[in-house]
Amino acid sequence: MPRFAANLSMMFTEVDFLDRFGAAARAGFKAVEFLFPYAHPAGEIKARLDEHGLEIALFNFYPGDWDAGEKGLAAMPGREEEFLASVDQALEYARALGVPKLHLMAGLADPDSADHRVRYVKHVRYAAERAAADGVLITLEPLNPYNVPGYFLPSVAHVLDVLAEIDRPNVKLQYDLYHAQLTDGDITHLTEAVADRIGHVQLASVPERHEPDRGELYYPYVLATLDRVGYDGWVGCEYNPAGETTAGLGWLDAYRGQS
Repeated sequence: MPRFAANLSMMFTEVDFLDRFGAAARAGFKAVEFLFPYAHPAGEIKARLDEHGLEIALFNFYPGDWDAGEKGLAAMPGREEEFLASVDQALEYARALGVPKLHLMAGLADPDSADHRVRYVKHVRYAAERAAADGVLITLEPLNPYNVPGYFLPSVAHVLDVLAEIDRPNVKLQYDLYHAQLTDGDITHLTEAVADRIGHVQLASVPERHEPDRGELYYPYVLATLDRVGYDGWVGCEYNPAGETTAGLGWLDAYRGQS
């Protein structure tokens, strides 16, 4: 049975970030994930995790100037020093919070550029080698071109291609079913094909990116397929609630006791 982690960057936004940990726990979640922790001292976040008995599934490396539209540094020219500093920062937080997985964002760069490709592979390998010393898994996530035009990894197929070149045991696919349906489709066969490369899973309805009991994907079947292929990690609920967060959690009732 799947185990669900609330994404605190998108869920429970009715309250301030540090108060979302308690809100998630009261709603029945046993784990959380979020985009970026860096606006808060690691000790404050750790205190909330401990207070509410929550695990942390994953967060992202620093992405550059998020408010200006930047989506990562790993493939970006002229950002090497900033990228290296972001690895130090992410691993420092990972150690403090006990997070097992970190998502490394690539950035807005041409996926067909050999220069960007060489830089990206080099940087992912560097981050992976640093993370391996702490037992941390690095995940790479494709972002669909409708929501994030120009992203370096626009499909699952692109991620699989670079994973083959990177060739590090602690670098895997962040399998966001929302993005995958929009870019690759054929989710059942795709899930079977990528099962051994999956490092983390996220979900949302397609195309609205709301609760998973809406939209074109039938998640009871999709989640059963993930069970069948052997995925037993957290499933991140990276969706925008259609209304108030707790009012939309009826879909979770079938899985109570598992999340």
